[in-house]
Amino acid sequence: MSPPRLSRDLDVMTITNKSFKWVAAAAMLLGAVMLGGCATKAPLAAPGSTAVVPHDYLIGPGDSVSINVWRNPEVSMTVPVRPDGKITTPLVEDLEASGKTATQLARDIEASLSKFIQQPVVTVIVTGFVGTYGEQIRVIGQAAKPQALPYRRDMSLMDVLIAVGGVTEFASGNKASILRTIDGKPQRLNVRLNDLIKDGDISANVPMRPGDVLVIPESFF
Repeated sequence: MSPPRLSRDLDVMTITNKSFKWVAAAAMLLGAVMLGGCATKAPLAAPGSTAVVPHDYLIGPGDSVSINVWRNPEVSMTVPVRPDGKITTPLVEDLEASGKTATQLARDIEASLSKFIQQPVVTVIVTGFVGTYGEQIRVIGQAAKPQALPYRRDMSLMDVLIAVGGVTEFASGNKASILRTIDGKPQRLNVRLNDLIKDGDISANVPMRPGDVLVIPESFF
């Protein structure tokens, strides 16, 4: 039989060990919650995901399309897409081209030509790129050359700034923003142009999306 003092000491050690284990478990749980919260918090300067978004080029007014009809050179030619979004070729008049991919347009031309040519095989190649207005990247405000740019796959904020010649000396670069429609809802996403251009902070270089509008405000001081 253990002496009374030794028994009390063992009881105290048991309680202390249980308390320590409970505190350690609580600390681990709290750490997991904090890490989970950090993992779901996105940086303000990184609008959109860096993952590649599938995107097929859509023909727009001002584009040029090369139409090749197999074994029928007399109806094969390069034509412009008119401001109303349509094209005209021999045997095919006023065919809508804007908003379609090259493959979709080729199938539509085949359907129109099938009235005159047996089983036509058509290939369409876009040779001049402007794109639809809804997919262009617009840059407004204190850019050196504000303009609309055709969207290109993997286009980044840096690519856009190079295309417009950077910003003016009056630009408030770190107050710039991207206007973007996400799931049908317009959103404003902050970007850091000064950090990207002047400090070379590559984390400020974010991916662009079709239809983005980059707004560069003027500095008032």
